[in-house]
Amino acid sequence: MSLLTHLLSCLFGLGSWVSINGLWVELPLIVPQIPEGWFLPSYLSVLIQMANVGPLFVTLMHRFKPGVLNEAAVVYVIIALGTLASFLLGFFWKETLVVAGAPRSVALLVLTFFLATVDCTSSVTFLPFMMRLQPQYLTSYFIGEGVSGLLPAMVALIQGVGVVRCVNATQSTNRTSNATSELQAQYQPARFSAEEFFFFLSAMMLVCLVAFILLNYHPSVDRENPNSRYTNGVKQKAQRGRKWAEQKPMMEPYGQKKPRSSFGSGSYSWLQVSYIFVVLGWANALTNVVLPSVQSYSCLPYGNNAYHLSASLAAVANPLACFITMFFPIRSLVVMGVLTVCGSAVGAFIMGMAVLSPCPLLVHDSAGAVIIVLSWVLFVLSLSYVKVMIGLILRDEGHGALVCCGAVVQLGSLLGAATMFPLVSVFGFFSSGDPCNTRCP
Repeated sequence: MSLLTHLLSCLFGLGSWVSINGLWVELPLIVPQIPEGWFLPSYLSVLIQMANVGPLFVTLMHRFKPGVLNEAAVVYVIIALGTLASFLLGFFWKETLVVAGAPRSVALLVLTFFLATVDCTSSVTFLPFMMRLQPQYLTSYFIGEGVSGLLPAMVALIQGVGVVRCVNATQSTNRTSNATSELQAQYQPARFSAEEFFFFLSAMMLVCLVAFILLNYHPSVDRENPNSRYTNGVKQKAQRGRKWAEQKPMMEPYGQKKPRSSFGSGSYSWLQVSYIFVVLGWANALTNVVLPSVQSYSCLPYGNNAYHLSASLAAVANPLACFITMFFPIRSLVVMGVLTVCGSAVGAFIMGMAVLSPCPLLVHDSAGAVIIVLSWVLFVLSLSYVKVMIGLILRDEGHGALVCCGAVVQLGSLLGAATMFPLVSVFGFFSSGDPCNTRCP
């Protein structure tokens, strides 16, 4: 295997979600400077789900017009669009227009929609592209996809986004009483601006574009995959069909296994295929939307350090799970189920702590902070490993299986968002903990 191809696959995967992940971690710096305030996360959730029109279009084209859509051209377009939108955000994110008598961040919302369309569509275009490479490189792609969440978080940490200091603030109960002091959370100024952060995201998308070009045209990649010039996936399928037809004997040998279904290579029955896709949708709903939407509620009562540690180490756990898969590429459906149950159980504990916020279990004990941080790491590690397992399984089943994989990833995220958005943003089911003044019995 070529180390260069591994690196290029990783950098290609980096561009899958780096823009939206970067926008989320930059919110504490953006929100105080725009008229939408902390309603912006709710707007972003809606925009990201609206952007699923992109993967829906690609999936329908594969289903009803196979061979018409040139996926290589689509990948070039969406990466270029993501690069341009990130670059323009650096100039226009604070610009407002008066809409219905109130100032609105129209440029920010429009450009965010384009970024969300790029990242959502990458789920059904980047993965099928990896079919042209050897199976080992798919794990490198998933590592890059994990780093797309880790890298912006690390840069934002260096930037100082969301760092809170507890300062004394005096309050007077009435005109005659003495002033009382209490701690008040105060955000620290950032080391560099949001504009520079958006330019960084644009540079990362440009790196992804260069990696994609090299994966298509670099001689060492071509030598390793001489018959895999990528066009639209259908050409590969047709070539495999002709090769199978040429090699098929006049009479099937005695004892040869019949296909268990018409899905992919026929290795799995329809029941097993359904099981794989249900687990895939469930894992992505939990890791992409459901638990991240309550991370602050589950961690902030234990202190600001616990919140930042859980966010940072959970971001590390994602690429770590992909790295482990390089050495232990398990495809067992039983192991997949066990890991899914374990990860879901840990996720249920995290959700329970979020529901109990601002007074979760062991809130005044340092052991509570340790447990919640470890819970986040184990949750992301187990379900990220499950997602990579499913990617390897579906890669063996062909191009169409990977397109379905991307579609189910987005469907799971959509259902997770549809469930959590009203609970968090409409009904106010969760209560925030104050990192400086948590008072519990």
